[in-house]
Formats: sequence, C-alpha cells, structure tokens
Amino acid sequence: MSGKAIRLAYKPVGLLLGAGAGVIAGVVFKQVWRIAGHDDEAPHATDEDRGWAEVLAAAALQGAIFALVKATVERAGAAGVRKATGQWPG
Repeated sequence: MSGKAIRLAYKPVGLLLGAGAGVIAGVVFKQVWRIAGHDDEAPHATDEDRGWAEVLAAAALQGAIFALVKATVERAGAAGVRKATGQWPG
C-alpha cells in the first residue's frame, strides 16, 4: 500500500479516534475537576456566580487535558497503523 493510500485509509480511523479522545477527555476532566475544584460541575463561561479566575482555570485545565488525551490517542493510532502496515500514516 502506498503512503498516500495509507493516509487516505487512516482519515476515518483518525476521525473516530478523535471523537473517542473527546469523550475520554471529558470524563477525565470531570474527575480531575471534582478533585481540584471541590465541586461536581466545572463552571461555564456564562456562570454568573463564578469568578473570572475559576472560569479561566477550568477552561485552561480542560484544554490541557483534551490536548493531552487527543495527542496520546492519535499517536497510539498512528503507531498501530505503522505496526500493521509498516508505514507511518502521517
């Protein structure tokens, strides 16, 4: 299989991995926020009763967790493709 064909075949796999990573990141963030924020629900940007610092801290933490989980899942998927085909899908 050519490199171009592998990249093309990997596209739907990458989309599924990305969606799965989003779900996993959401679950991880909720658990981390419960521990770090001592609250069951993270603040939303429009929560009037929450301060700027809390809202921005929650957003930064959520973004960092999402990026970490997404990169981990995508990297593992690419490594799996290389193991199966002998070529990197990138």
